[in-house]
Amino acid sequence: MSTLEFFLAGTLSAATIFLLAALGELVAEKSGVLNLGVEGTMAISAAVGFVVTFETGNHLLGFALAGVSGMLLSLVFAVIAISFLANQVASGLAVGILGLGLSALIGRDYESRTIASTDGISIPYLSEIPLIGPVLFQQNIVVYLTFALALVIGFTLTHTRLGLAIRSTGENPHAAQALGFPVFLIRYCAVAFGGLLSGFAGAYASTIYTPLWADGMIAGRGWIAVALVVFGTWKTGRIAFGAMLFGMVSLGELIAQSMGANIPSQLLSSLPYIVTIVVLALISRDTVRMRLHAPFSLGEVFDGSESR
Repeated sequence: MSTLEFFLAGTLSAATIFLLAALGELVAEKSGVLNLGVEGTMAISAAVGFVVTFETGNHLLGFALAGVSGMLLSLVFAVIAISFLANQVASGLAVGILGLGLSALIGRDYESRTIASTDGISIPYLSEIPLIGPVLFQQNIVVYLTFALALVIGFTLTHTRLGLAIRSTGENPHAAQALGFPVFLIRYCAVAFGGLLSGFAGAYASTIYTPLWADGMIAGRGWIAVALVVFGTWKTGRIAFGAMLFGMVSLGELIAQSMGANIPSQLLSSLPYIVTIVVLALISRDTVRMRLHAPFSLGEVFDGSESR
């Protein structure tokens, strides 16, 4: 691969981590639940996925159990925030910290160990197209499935009855309940689905993208995924574009080093977070668009009573 091909192909691969977690958070937020525990969910799932894959050599099993672990941790948050009506911000932060601690415990004996990553799928003929072939048609299957999932989620949220139920629950849970939608069940399922995708994102990070275990390897990607939902103004296509942008920025350190640029590595490593802050600051200035697209009842406690 040339440097340009490596950069573009790596952008898609790096974007997959952000996009998977952001899609899960999007569904949760569309139902009216703000889950800030994505970082911890990804961390514990990365640990579970790596340990299972290391011990069994089965990537599929590692992904499956990582997804289950992410779902279970998200359900802990759901019980606290939805059933016990706790503050969603505080609950999400607490559960996220719990996930980070558990990930360190689970991966304690596997520090710096590596596993074999899975090969990319080389599509005949298309993969031989100059520049485009190595970038688009030699990726890991998880990359293809993630971007396909983005299309499915976007269509579901905007064109199906299920999507209407999720959006109604996030806009006005009292009205949704009056229309016969099971608000609590929808929110539980949305949060669990978000945890499942965050789990897959963590497993992808530790078993395919960087097939080794190191404590803290998620390194803020969960927070960027949460920010991506705001960056994309709760629109699937814009979130996918944002994931590509942050995937590109996250590769800045490798590209700069390959080109011999004399830039401090600490500055390059901080670029994704600097961009996150700048982008969110710019978006927050457009309050009209924020109000237009954000779920109206996002983060609000719903107790099932008739009056609001």
